[in-house]
Formats: sequence, C-alpha cells, structure tokens
Amino acid sequence: MKKGNIGVTTENIFPIIKKFLYSDHEIFLRELVSNGVDATQKLKTLASTGEFKGELGDLTIHVSVDKENQTITISDRGLGLTAEEIEKYINQIAFSGANDFLEKYKDDANAIIGHFGLGFYSAFMVAKQVDIVTKSYKEEAPAVKWTCDGSPEFTLEETEKADRGTDIILHVDDDCKEFLEESRIQGLLTKYCRFLPIPIAFGKKKEWKDGKQVETNEDNIINDTCPIWTKKPSELKDEDYKKFYRDLYPMSDEPLFWIHLNVDYPFNLTGVLYFPKIKSNIDLQKNKIQLYCNQVYVTDSVEGIVPDFLTLLHGVIDSPDIPLNVSRSYLQSDSNVKKISTYITKKVSDRLQSIFKNDRNEFESKWDDLKIFINYGMLTQEDFYEKANKFALFKDTDNKYYTFEEYQTLIKDNQTDKDGNLIYLYSNNLDEQYTYIDAAKSKGYNVLMMDGQLDVPMINMLEQKFEKSRFTRVDSDIIDRLIVKEEKHGEELTADKKEFLSTVFQGQLPKVQKVEFHVETQALGETASPIVITQAEYMRRMKEMANIQPGMSFYGEMPDMYNLVLNSDHQLIKKVLEDTESACAEKLVPVESEIAMLNLRQTELRKAQEGKKDEDISTAEKDELNEVEQKLNEQKQQKTTIINESAADNKVVHQLIDLALLQNNMLKGEALTNFVKRSIELI
Repeated sequence: MKKGNIGVTTENIFPIIKKFLYSDHEIFLRELVSNGVDATQKLKTLASTGEFKGELGDLTIHVSVDKENQTITISDRGLGLTAEEIEKYINQIAFSGANDFLEKYKDDANAIIGHFGLGFYSAFMVAKQVDIVTKSYKEEAPAVKWTCDGSPEFTLEETEKADRGTDIILHVDDDCKEFLEESRIQGLLTKYCRFLPIPIAFGKKKEWKDGKQVETNEDNIINDTCPIWTKKPSELKDEDYKKFYRDLYPMSDEPLFWIHLNVDYPFNLTGVLYFPKIKSNIDLQKNKIQLYCNQVYVTDSVEGIVPDFLTLLHGVIDSPDIPLNVSRSYLQSDSNVKKISTYITKKVSDRLQSIFKNDRNEFESKWDDLKIFINYGMLTQEDFYEKANKFALFKDTDNKYYTFEEYQTLIKDNQTDKDGNLIYLYSNNLDEQYTYIDAAKSKGYNVLMMDGQLDVPMINMLEQKFEKSRFTRVDSDIIDRLIVKEEKHGEELTADKKEFLSTVFQGQLPKVQKVEFHVETQALGETASPIVITQAEYMRRMKEMANIQPGMSFYGEMPDMYNLVLNSDHQLIKKVLEDTESACAEKLVPVESEIAMLNLRQTELRKAQEGKKDEDISTAEKDELNEVEQKLNEQKQQKTTIINESAADNKVVHQLIDLALLQNNMLKGEALTNFVKRSIELI
C-alpha cells in the first residue's frame, strides 16, 4: 500500500470545493458519468484503430444507490486506470495560490471544474470519502484502489477486480443525504445525462404486477444515445422532430416548425431549434433552449450564445466549442460564441425567408404565432431587421397579408395626406373600434390589425424606418382628419354658436376618474355620425409605451384625454342647438347684454394701459380692470349655468353622449342603466 499527499499548493482544496461549489453541487453526477463516457469512448477509438484487441462487450455505465451503506457508485467498462495514471491524473492537481483561485472562481462552479480538470473532485461536494476501484484495459496491469477522505491524504493499493473499467464509490456526507434518494438521482440523470452517447443504466425497469410495481431483470436505461440532432436531416421525418419536441416539452402545443443546425466550420455546432406557439408573456417563454457539450447537458441559460430574441425558441444546441466553464462573462467575450450567435441568426432568417418564398400560404397561416419572434428580432437587432423586412407581414382587418413593400403600394394613392405623408391606419381591437374601421373603409381606406404585444414599439420603429410615413389608430380622430386632404363639408358655425354647443354637451358629460373630455364642433356632412369620441394618437401611444418601458411611468399617471367631436351638419345636433337656444333665450338676454358691456369696457381699459410701464399705471386703473374681469367671469359662469340647466332636461343630449360613450366601451354601471331606461322611453 502507498500513502501520500495530493499535489496541491494549499491545504484548503476540499473546503474550497465543498463551500464554493455548493450552489451547484448536483453537477457531481454529470461530471462523474461524463468521465465514464469519456473512458468508454476512448476505448472504442482504440478498438477501431486496432490498439485494443479485446472484446468491447456491453459498455453500459451503471449508476447505483445503496441507501443502507450511504453510497453512490458509478461503474464503467472503459479504459480503466493504472497506478501510474492515478498518480498523474488524480493526485496531481496543479493550480495557483488559494486566494487567486477563490477570487476568480468563487461564483462559478462550472468554471472551476472545466478550468482545472476538477471533474472528478466534484465528488467531494457530496462525499466524505471517495474510493476509486479500477483496472486498466492494458494487459498485466493490476487492479488498484485509491481512497481519500476529503483531506489531502490518500491511500493507493492493489486490489481484486474481475473486469476492466472503473468504479467510483461515493460515501455520501451526512448533509447530502438527499442524493441517496432514487428519485433525486433519477432526476439528475434525466437532466444531465439523458442524451449521452453511451447507455446509462440506473436500476432495473419496473412493471405492474398484482397491483404493485416490481423490478424486472432488464436494465433501466435512462438515455437516448442517438438524439435526433446527431443524425442527418435526410434520415429524419417530420414525426421524428415532433416526437423529440414532445419528449422535451410534454405539456406544449405542437411547434410551428423547426430548424436543424449542422455546421463543422469554423466551429462545430449541431442542434434542433423549434418555433413554439407563444401564449402570452414573452418572458415566461425564455430559458427553454438546452445547451449541450458533446451530448452532456450544460445549461438552459443561453442568453450569451443566441441573440436575445431567439431565446424565445425551444430546442437543443450542442457544441464542443462552447467550453464547460460556462460563465456569462466568459461567453460574451469568446469569439466562437459570437460566431455561433451570428450563424444561428442567419440560419433562422434564411429558414423564415425560405418558407415565405416557397410556401407563402403556410407562412401566412402561421404569421400570427411567428409575428412575436420576428417583431422582437427586428426591434432588438438591426442586422435581423435588414433581412426580416423582406418577409415580415402586415395583416389588415379583413385578414389579408402584405409585405411592407406590397402594403405601401396598396395604400399610397388613397392614403397620402396633403403634405405627402403616407398614413398607415390601424386598429388594435376589431370589435371595440368597429365603427371607426367601418368609417375608414367607406372612404376606401385600408386598416391594419395591430393587436400584438410588441406592436406599439414596432409602430414607433417603423415610423423611423419608413420615409414620410405615420401610423394613426383609426379611432384617434374623426375620419376626415385622420388623412387630411383639404376637403370641406357644409358651412361651419360661427364661433359663438360653436361655443354654445360645446357648453351644452360639456356640462352633461359624466365625471370619470383619470379621464378628461374636450368638446369641439365641426361640419362633417349630414350623413356622418352626430357625435364621435376620439383619443389623440400621441398621448395614447405614450401611455401604452409606459406599460412596457421603464422610465416612462409618468405618462401612465396622466389622465386619458378624449375629444368629443360634434357634427354641426347633422340634423340632431342642429335640433339640439335650436331647442337649447330657444329654451335659454329669455334668461340669456340680460346676461348676454351685461357680457357685451363688460367686454367693451375691458377692451377700453386695456387699450388705455397699452404701452405703459407697470409703475405708470395707477392703482385705480388696475383695480377697475380687475373688477371688470371678475364680473365678466361671473357673467360667463352665469351663462354656462343657464345653458347647463336647460341641457340637463334635454334627453337627446344625454342620449347622444351615452351612445358615443357606449361605442367606446365607456358607459357602465348606473349610467348604462339610465341609458337603457331612457332608450325605452324615447322609443
């Protein structure tokens, strides 16, 4: 027997491994099983070159748990180790001073293991003692047993072992007993080892017999040694891809389509990426791509490897050129990773372009689900926008699809305003905005459907990308002002009559929290609606952006601003004006007379003070002007009160306001009940 010390420059190796790898201590199983796979693969290589002439036989790696003795054993029939190789590979761990080591790698378990060949030593994260019982494939080499109890001291002695290969026996520490549970080990093997290229057995298959589960004699193989990404696309059918997707994501809908990645220069990369159906929140869809290195699972955090918008995809990427020390800072500075990211983006855009070109009907049928990927990509990656704007689509309210270029051609004759701007009209709710859409269509305009999660930022971006173009929601103004072409309807009312009408309706509008109404009057033609509520595009868009963009929340706190537009050409509005003027006439005569006199005096006083410095105007002059202005305000308020009192009893005014509110889904509660009662009375 030989005793000795492991060749390290610090006594603290095991406390370091235990403490700083603790957050990721489950990876010990990945590392030990991967070592067994490597040893087996190397033996297969030697057999293929003739250096190993024996029988390979069954190469299954066995993982077993002995709860009673508190051990986990990983056994392979690979190369095995000689005593000299244990000295070289196990006993000599060379790295610099403990302080540098800790500082550099304290947050990154993968980095420590990958960087220092410490895969085997991850065993000490869960074990208080580790035994290696191994026999080399080399003839005449005796079997040896290495034992270490978590200090730098070890023992190495010859032992008996019938077969070549290595058994790693972990004597599990008291604080890691969770790893003696079958379900825990089964879960880890499924997570990290389900696609390893050598069969991994964990216990025996079970079957139901006499109402209970009993073990069979057949090994329970937990992995698929030839997953579809290791095969050529020509060997696979659509069903193979769909089955693999179902295996990876059992509860998901069928994917829209997939991309098979296969490149061997300037780096190695294989994999299959799927476009899933996205239900609602984008963030919930991330971290579904699994990253493998030679079929060993590494992580599902692939932000550094694929562009942000492609983290919405699902599937598998496998590359030996992505080292196992996956720290994000390392990934982002690694040149291979940048190349891989560029390659995947190109592959995705080429595939989308190809489907669009070869089967546009299929592309259009999937557009509503694809749109979020493509919009996200165009918003976050300039080079993707350059490719995607050739196949990105607009959908209109009749469910017809157009490329950006096709749509521009469609609307340019009829939807260009007097200043030469192309106006893209859009809706984000077909039912709520039906009346406005209908009005636009009656003018021969086309209306886009833009009701997606990312449509508000998309609109902002497209306004910058498209020349002389503006997007306007179809309910943001009356139809004649959405695309101004200098067409005039009937005669406009005088300023006095406009003010009178505005007062009639303003006074009867409901008080709604965080909502402000501005009433205006315009001649829109006899056949247009008598009253329309619109919401200004700019303010509404800012409020929508506030919901998705940090730093704009102050817009969200501002009230919703609506315009109530009265059509002075419509018979009902004319009748309201006539009836209210008639009802108020007698009471208004003295008030109007007083207002006229006060207006005249105000004008005289202001003229007298015109051009004078403040100190040259006497206190008496200032006081008189203030008094006149105060009286004028009182008389105007009196006029408003008279008009409001008269309008309060006018059922047509209330009915028109309620109809406009109802059309905009703003009539609720008691107001809705009153509207229904009034409607019945009027009928």
